[in-house]
Amino acid sequence: MKGIDLLVKKSRELKASGMNDKEIARELHLSVGTVVWLLTRDVKVEAPPSDIKIGWKSVGVYGHRIAMMSAILSDILEEETLNRKLEPDSVVGLAINGVPLASYIADELQLELAIFRPSDDDKSPGAVLSNFASVEGKSVVIVDDFIGSGETMKSAVSNLKSLGAKPVLILILVNKTDKTEIQGVPVRSLIRARSIGLE
Repeated sequence: MKGIDLLVKKSRELKASGMNDKEIARELHLSVGTVVWLLTRDVKVEAPPSDIKIGWKSVGVYGHRIAMMSAILSDILEEETLNRKLEPDSVVGLAINGVPLASYIADELQLELAIFRPSDDDKSPGAVLSNFASVEGKSVVIVDDFIGSGETMKSAVSNLKSLGAKPVLILILVNKTDKTEIQGVPVRSLIRARSIGLE
C-alpha cells in the first residue's frame, strides 16, 4: 500500500497547487477516475477503479533513450505506411509527453512536426502551436506516450479534424485499453497493458 499512499500524497499536492483532476491524471499517467479515487480515498470506502500506473522516467530522463523508443515507433509507422498505404505529411506530438517522441519521429522520417496542446478543462478545443507546422489539409500521425481511457485522444482526433487535419494513425508507447482505433483512426502501440480482473 506504500505505492498508493505516495500516489495519494502526490495527487493532493498537485490538487493544492491548482491542477484539476484531468491535469493530475495526465501528470501521474492515471485515469481521471483513479485520481478522483485517490483524492477522496479517506472519504469513500469503495474499491479503487482498475488502472495501471505508467512511469517511463528511466526512458524520459535521457534524450538518447527517448530517441531509441522513437526509433521503434518510427519503424512501426513505416510498417503501417506500407500496410495501409498511408502518405503522412506531419507528425503531431500531443503536449507534453508526446512532443519529444514526435520530434524524433519527424526527424527520422523527414516529416513535418506539429504540436497539439489538448485542453484540460473540456471547454476549449485545444490548439496547434503556431511555431510548428500547420495541420490544415494534411495527413497526420498523432503521437503520445499512452492512452488511458482514450478520452484525451478522442478529443485530440476530433479537434485536429475540425482544424482541417486528416488523422491517419495514432502511435503511442503504451495502450492501457483494448482499443485498436479511436474515431476510425487506427491505434498502434509499442506495448499494450491492461488490467485483467479475475472472477
